[in-house]
Amino acid sequence: MSYISGARSVADEQVRIASTKMDGIGPKKAIQVRYRLGISGNIKIKELTKYQIDQIEQMIGQDHVVHWELKRGERADIERLISISRYRGICHQDGSPLRGQRTHTNARTCRKRIRK
Repeated sequence: MSYISGARSVADEQVRIASTKMDGIGPKKAIQVRYRLGISGNIKIKELTKYQIDQIEQMIGQDHVVHWELKRGERADIERLISISRYRGICHQDGSPLRGQRTHTNARTCRKRIRK
């Protein structure tokens, strides 16, 4: 098992599948990175050389916000909403649905911590 940009990747997976499991990298970005580096999508992770893995990490680090940086940015956005007392921020604090869904009979999973 190897780590690419902080995301765990299984050695027996193809590069095209394993690269989409990183936070912030979807199918389209994964194809772009592979195309720039000239790596086939059908090759497995265990068949990549150390140099190719380093190239992938470098390319992703330059162009894309991934993994912990992405999560840190999301958390900062939520904290900003809470600090300025926006409705969405208050809903985040309460654990209520954010996008106007009904809460009288639904949203059990959101309200599970609140119910007694």
